[in-house]
Amino acid sequence: MAILYTLVARGSVVLAEFSGTPTNASTVARQILEKTPGNNDMNVSYSQDRYIFHVKRTDGLTVLCMADDVAGRRIPFAFLEDIHQRFVRTYGRAVLSAQAYGMNDEFSRVLSQQMEYYSNDPNADRINRLKGEMGQVRTVMIENIDKVLDRGDRLELLVDKTATMQTNTLRFRKQTRRFRSTVWWRNVKLTIVLILLILVIAYVVSAFVCHGLTLPSCL
Repeated sequence: MAILYTLVARGSVVLAEFSGTPTNASTVARQILEKTPGNNDMNVSYSQDRYIFHVKRTDGLTVLCMADDVAGRRIPFAFLEDIHQRFVRTYGRAVLSAQAYGMNDEFSRVLSQQMEYYSNDPNADRINRLKGEMGQVRTVMIENIDKVLDRGDRLELLVDKTATMQTNTLRFRKQTRRFRSTVWWRNVKLTIVLILLILVIAYVVSAFVCHGLTLPSCL
C-alpha cells in the first residue's frame, strides 16, 4: 500500500485518523501538527527514510498522510484534496467545534476506503492527470522531518514488517510445494522411462538369446 496512514485535524486536535499498518506514524504526525502552528494554507512534505509525510492545510483544516516515497507527490496530494473535500462536505461547520476524534467512528471508514483506492487503483492517477488539479504540488517543499521537529537525534519511523514477512512466508511455502510437485513428477517420469528401458533391454536380450529358436522352446 502506497499510502499507509492519514489523519484529519483542526489545529492540533485530531478529528479522525486511520492507519493501514501498525506504525508510530500517529506519534510523528502529532509532532508535525505541533511544530507547524497557525492557520495559513500550506502544502508541504517531510521525508523520513523511504517514507514521506504529506501535509495539506486549507482554511484551518489539516489533512496529513504518510506514504512510501515511490508514491511521488501527485497521488498523495490528490488523496489529501479528496479527503478534505469529503470531510468538509460531510460535516460542514461542525468541524469548527468538534471534539477530538469526534468524527473518527464514521470517517475512519472513508479514510480506509480512499487510502485503498489511491494506493492500488491505477484509475486514481489517470483521473488526476486529466483533471490537472494538482499543479500546485510542483512547488511543495520537501524537508527532512528531523529538522522540522528540532530533534538532535535521529527520529526512527517504525513500520511493522509482520505483514510483509507473512506474505513472504506464504510465497515461500507455495514455491516449496510447487518445487516438490515438480520433483515428484520428474521422478515418476524417470521411473517410467527406466521401466520402459528395462523392458526394451530385456526384449532385445531375449531376442538375441532365442534367435533361431521357436518362442515356446525359448521360454
